Amino acid sequence: MKKAIALAAAAVMLLTLFTGCGKQPAEDNNTDKTTFTVGFDAEFPPYGYQDETGEYVGFDLDLAAEVCARNDWELVKKPINWDSKDMELETGVISCIWNGFTMQGREDKYTWSKPYVDNSQVIVVKKDSGITDYAGLAGKNVAVQADSSALAALTQNEDGSNADNIALAESFRSLTEVPDYNTAFLNLEAGAVDAIAMDIGVAQYQIAQRGDGFVILDGTIAGETYGVGFKLGNTELRDAVQKSLDEMVADGTFAKIAEKWGLTEAVCLGK
Repeated sequence: MKKAIALAAAAVMLLTLFTGCGKQPAEDNNTDKTTFTVGFDAEFPPYGYQDETGEYVGFDLDLAAEVCARNDWELVKKPINWDSKDMELETGVISCIWNGFTMQGREDKYTWSKPYVDNSQVIVVKKDSGITDYAGLAGKNVAVQADSSALAALTQNEDGSNADNIALAESFRSLTEVPDYNTAFLNLEAGAVDAIAMDIGVAQYQIAQRGDGFVILDGTIAGETYGVGFKLGNTELRDAVQKSLDEMVADGTFAKIAEKWGLTEAVCLGK
């Protein structure tokens, strides 16, 4: 009896290890099905967000769904606190970070897919703000998402090559971190901040959704590309996902998904 109990307990412990991308019993039959758990910021349209019906949607989630369909995996959409993304990945709660995830500055921290979107960091202001260039940001309050590429571009200068951006940030009255870009735009609309530093793809989407009251200043803070980030060393899962993405490029599915989300000009995979 004791041996049977011990074996049962061991089986339960083994089952709990299969989190993130692992084997879990399918709900409707006795076969096992691989689950692929995508960690994403639920307030980062058009890459991943919660729509008005409460469903999680977006460009990256559509890509992940197609990858899962081609591999007979079960997709699990896991909204995460962006500040906790590394812990979620390291502990196996998620299989990957797939959500407009910038590769630059993180090259050695994750195992990466190929870059699939070209993106840059830009500044957004209200159209009637009177701010027409970066010089006009002097003495202004600027918002930026916490732990974002824009924040890094304005605060990090380890190799001394980012002096212009550091000087730009030092000219601001303040650089305020916010949890998401919806909050940033609400603050901009209310006059609590004068500008937002952010990804160009997200900026274009937000402006299209909110009307013509906002503009993107000419120029960029930094260039960047997006990739899918896996736990460092997890090349097996990365390779499986990349194989499907490459196939999607070849058969036109990738382009169709990009067109759906207005990102045709931004995608770079296969080009």
